[in-house]
Amino acid sequence: MLRALVMSAAAVVAATHVAAQTSAPQARAADVVLIGGKVVTVDDKSSIAQAIAIKDRRILAVGTTADINKLRGTDTRVINLAGRTVIPGLIDNHSHWIRAAEHDELRFDGVTRRADAVKLLLARLKASPAGEWIAVLGGWSEEQFKDSQEPFTLAELDKLAPGHPVVLQSIYNHSYLNTAALKAAGIDEKTANPPNGTIEKDANGKPTGVVRGGGGVAFVAAKVPHKDPDAWLGNTRKLVRYLNSLGITAWLDAGGRGIDERHYAPYKVLADRGELDVRAFYTTIRQPSTPGQVDKVLAEIRDLKTFQGNAYHDHVGWGETAFSPVTTQLLRSGGNTKPEDIAQMRRVAEALASRGIYFNSHVEMEPVIDAFLDTYESIAKTNPIKGLRWSFSHLDQVTPAQIERMKQLGMSAQIHSRPLIQGALMHKVHGERAWSMPPMRMVQDSGIPWGLGSDATAVTPSNPFYTLSFAVTGEMVGGRKVNNQTITREEALAAHTRNNARFLFQDGSLGSLQKGYLADLLVLDRDYLTVPASQIKDIKPVITMVGGKLVYEAK
Repeated sequence: MLRALVMSAAAVVAATHVAAQTSAPQARAADVVLIGGKVVTVDDKSSIAQAIAIKDRRILAVGTTADINKLRGTDTRVINLAGRTVIPGLIDNHSHWIRAAEHDELRFDGVTRRADAVKLLLARLKASPAGEWIAVLGGWSEEQFKDSQEPFTLAELDKLAPGHPVVLQSIYNHSYLNTAALKAAGIDEKTANPPNGTIEKDANGKPTGVVRGGGGVAFVAAKVPHKDPDAWLGNTRKLVRYLNSLGITAWLDAGGRGIDERHYAPYKVLADRGELDVRAFYTTIRQPSTPGQVDKVLAEIRDLKTFQGNAYHDHVGWGETAFSPVTTQLLRSGGNTKPEDIAQMRRVAEALASRGIYFNSHVEMEPVIDAFLDTYESIAKTNPIKGLRWSFSHLDQVTPAQIERMKQLGMSAQIHSRPLIQGALMHKVHGERAWSMPPMRMVQDSGIPWGLGSDATAVTPSNPFYTLSFAVTGEMVGGRKVNNQTITREEALAAHTRNNARFLFQDGSLGSLQKGYLADLLVLDRDYLTVPASQIKDIKPVITMVGGKLVYEAK
């Protein structure tokens, strides 16, 4: 059945080089035309067209098949859509994919049966040399499994993988290790607990294979060895192909644990060669935790230069941490608003404001959002931030009053689909309030500039159609309803395309299929606007194009 579906999809979009009966003059002829479909433009009028023409990486025209056929020349490539739906390439406003290239991770994204996760692990083990680490660094939780939510035990992982170190990280909550991984990581009965983490031990003091807490997860992840630089380049290419297959054509990367120039280097190399098939924008991340570390950050900000790249890879600002002690966590209520710590956060924010640099800050809980807004309003009196496009990420407990304050500061909101795998846990921590975390409907109706993203890879899956599905249905992976703040599929699509171009400083160039925009688009295997809402998560691109280049085609 799968083979038949893939063959059918490939046949539907088979490209030809047949010239139109009446060819346009070659100087104005399109390089590529897509005809005979449903083109969802996501423009201001939510226009629907039949065809689209591309020239020199940009959209030449959008209209009827008859109109677009007039732009065909002798060398024009023609893609017959045969009724298929085209949407703009999907843009994620906040993810951590750049750091993912340090490993060739195994992923459990979207897997709804524990037994299937085990099958994926066995397949990777079979394909890997003896002794090689097998790492799943988040993107799943036990709560997504329908058949069993039992933890992975040391005995089970030892039986499955006696010759490989294995670590299975669930979100940022805990990691399961087998004996080979414990030995390779140097974790034994004498190993002390890492900061903000716990190495679980049995009655005899021996490690059980479970390491808990955010600090524990980071401690374990840092033990997974990196490959050599050539492998990083290969991993980057592999990751980009994977993202293209999901429908991602651009994103804003928030960095993360242990990230440094080594992680960005493969993207710059590929961009300089003209071989980067996705648009990877990023913000600098530093995570100072003491006043002395803040001093070093301020020195760096004084010399910071942004926007030195191109339309495929560029550095656009700073985020998502100003001062680590005030960073909130989704599965904890409240947050740190100590004046002495907020003062350190202010030092960083004020330095960025004085330099006119874009700043995105991770903040989730209501009292901490208030503390940040108080600080920003004070800064703005001497260093105006309106016009700098500052934003908050996540905002799971943001209130209407806080949204109004953000508007006055010229801010925008990045909202994310983390309940896809954390929704059940959020209800345990936050109770009834979790039904409105994040409050997508309220944010949409408020009129504040906002966009929809994932926060992949550790705390949510990477697939953007999962994110769109969550926004429309409020359901986590596995089908459990966890959110009542749903929006329409049209609103969700705009939030994952045109709205997100703002965070990349590419509004007017990306996120919509309009004349003059960069030709980033997807041809879908089913119609996003009409399929049952329960099937949105299952949509797959048949073709992905970035800058008019076909970067992915389903086989």
